[in-house]
Amino acid sequence: MMLAFVAVVALGVGAVDIPAWDTLRVLGHHLFPDWVDAPHQEYYSTIIFRSRMPRVILATLTGASLAMSGVVMQGILRNPLVSPFTLGLSSAASFGAAMALVLGPLLLGGAYFGHFELLGETVTNKNLLIILMAFIVGMSSIVLVLAIARAHHLSQSVLVLSGVVVNYLFSAGISFMKYISDDGALREVTNWLMGGMWGATWGSVTILIPIVAVCFVLMERCAVDLNTLSGGDDVARNLGVNVHRLRTYGLTISAFVTSACLAFTGVIGFIGLMAPHICKMIIGNDHRYLIPASALMGSLILLLSDTTARIVMRPVELPVGIIMYLIGGAFFIWLVTRRSGRYLT
Repeated sequence: MMLAFVAVVALGVGAVDIPAWDTLRVLGHHLFPDWVDAPHQEYYSTIIFRSRMPRVILATLTGASLAMSGVVMQGILRNPLVSPFTLGLSSAASFGAAMALVLGPLLLGGAYFGHFELLGETVTNKNLLIILMAFIVGMSSIVLVLAIARAHHLSQSVLVLSGVVVNYLFSAGISFMKYISDDGALREVTNWLMGGMWGATWGSVTILIPIVAVCFVLMERCAVDLNTLSGGDDVARNLGVNVHRLRTYGLTISAFVTSACLAFTGVIGFIGLMAPHICKMIIGNDHRYLIPASALMGSLILLLSDTTARIVMRPVELPVGIIMYLIGGAFFIWLVTRRSGRYLT
């Protein structure tokens, strides 16, 4: 209910405010044109369906993906401070986007600024290259982490340390891309690193909905094994869980859905840490319920943050990554200091 309420509010606020009643009438008239009257202003429908609705859906999908990936990674590695970014995923996706922005004009020439139609939307070759590079390089990070840790049978400590190393490697690549870029490319790279919903279109939403839905189902299927793994690797093996396969499977699915979403939004942090901890305080550690609850909580957090980013300096939009770092930092200061961090277990 809270998520639906915030979604309606998000559809109505922005550079042009739309009254809540008219927002509901736009939605109702679109679904039931014979029963619900049209809004007072015709352009309300255009604003909501062409601009704000894809943005709200993209924020919802991204928040859910980051949150449920955080739950799975924390369960697999039995580490409450693990998130989709711990294993170098964000740095890898950022490096891919930076390469597209800095090297794209040199490699593609005039074709870099071309465009084409995809799912009814006009897509520039530039944006397509950014999305593809962010996704491909983001996925390569988990492949690299698994390859490094395979010699140690994917032990949780080696996986975390491998992620730290991979994160530093790709961070060095980002710094190099910034160093060799011109002023325009440097600004674009910086904006992408701060994260935002600027890439929200019906085309991107159409691509992400089936990806997020399938990955959610796959994660939920391994919830019982994650509960078993919480007792330790030896306990899980004695109960018939293939720990090696579970870790590979869970990390790959988490990296896939996270890379797909971040390719359209840029880097957005802390949701994969915040949402699972909030839900653990409310419903406990059972992954059968923790995964869907965290997905809803992540959607709520990111949608609230994005709505705040749109109105705090309107008509200028603040990058949602700035809001998330402020909220995430304050949340973890509170979490660590409250009862000596009892929930970080």
